[in-house]
Order: sequence, then structure tokens, then C-alpha cells
Amino acid sequence: MSTPVAPEKMSRRKQLVQTYKMARKTDTKIGLWMLGAFILGAAVGFGLFYFLPGPIWLFPVIGGLLFGLLFTMIIFGRRAQRAAFNQMDGQKGAAAAALGMLRRGWKTDPAVAFTKQQDVVHRVIGPPGIVLVGEGSPARVKQLLINERRKHERVASETPIHEVVCGNGEGEVPLNKLVKHVTKLGRNIKGQEMTDLLYRIKALDANRSNIPLPKGPVPTSMKGQRGNLRGR
Repeated sequence: MSTPVAPEKMSRRKQLVQTYKMARKTDTKIGLWMLGAFILGAAVGFGLFYFLPGPIWLFPVIGGLLFGLLFTMIIFGRRAQRAAFNQMDGQKGAAAAALGMLRRGWKTDPAVAFTKQQDVVHRVIGPPGIVLVGEGSPARVKQLLINERRKHERVASETPIHEVVCGNGEGEVPLNKLVKHVTKLGRNIKGQEMTDLLYRIKALDANRSNIPLPKGPVPTSMKGQRGNLRGR
């Protein structure tokens, strides 16, 4: 049996093919949407380049192809991202996988706290400060978040700490909106403050009891596919 290749080690073409196959499992019309996007983009590009001076067909055809490909990749990225979230929704570690799509300037630590029932709290450190993201039973997650907030306040009392529960219930943030929600929490720290905060958090984690993670699915990273899901 051949060993699966990590997405990061695949060629760009293979990554796109794999992402398309993954998306098509839940979005059977993604091919039609991409075709429609290409036709629309090609028409727009052809029209925009038609009046440029030069060979009467060369520039319009090139413009049509470029705009067609651009529109196709935009639609592909959006629908593939939606399909990925739909497939992950409800699975253990889904929030950690989604948070892994955050860009530079963010540090994500999956499962910094958990229960035997596999309720977990993930931690994100970035411009808003400290963001604690819980997933699992609302009642148990709420207590986990309270405990983690207290621990983090001891080492970073002046840093804003945000609590987010990922889920589809009242007051919870759906998985497909989690990254957008976190990035809109504001810009409260930067530069040297971020570096200092990371050192404090590192000291906090060093003092945690060395308890192994609970058995079950480990949060999956989407970093290898996030470029494709953004349509780039």
C-alpha cells in the first residue's frame, strides 16, 4: 500500500486536483459553477480588451482567457472552502483545523485544555490578543474556558482575552465563520508586545501538568490546502 503524500509536498497541479476531488464529494455542482465562471470571465475579458489597439483578435482572446481563469479560481476557492467546512463540521478538532488557515502573525495551539469527553479549548495568539476557542458540550466548554481565562490572566493580565465557542447553537460561532470572526476581534497588540506575550505563554505552558491528549481524532491541519481554498 502506497503512503499518502503530504499536501505540502505535492505539486501545485496535484494539490488543485486533490482539492477539487475533495470538494466534489459534497458539492457535486462545483464543475458547473467553475465552467459558468470561466464563460462569464472570458466574456468580460474579451469585451474589455476588444477596444485596445493591436491585432483585432489577439488581445481580446488573451484577455478573455486571463479573466476566465481568474473568475474560475475565485469560484473554485470559495466553493472548495465551503465544501471543506461542511465536511469537517461536527468532527472533533474541526475548529483547530479551521484556525490553522490563519495567516502570518497568528499562533495557533490546538487542545491546550480538554476533558475526557473530548471537549477542547484551542488557543490563538494574534493581533486581538489571546483568543480561546472551545468546541464540544456547551456546558463543559464554558467551564473549560473559564479555567483557561484564569490561567492566562495570571501571566498576561493586561492582554485582552476573548472567548469563542465554535458550534451551531445560540451565541456560538459556526465553523465556516470562525476564522473571519477571530480576525475581526480587533488589533490590540503588535510588535514587541506580541513577542513578550509569546514568552509569557510559553512559561505558562511549561508549568502545565504533562497529561497526554485524550484518545480519539487529532485536530487536522488544513495548511497544505489553504492556498487552494482561497483560490490562489
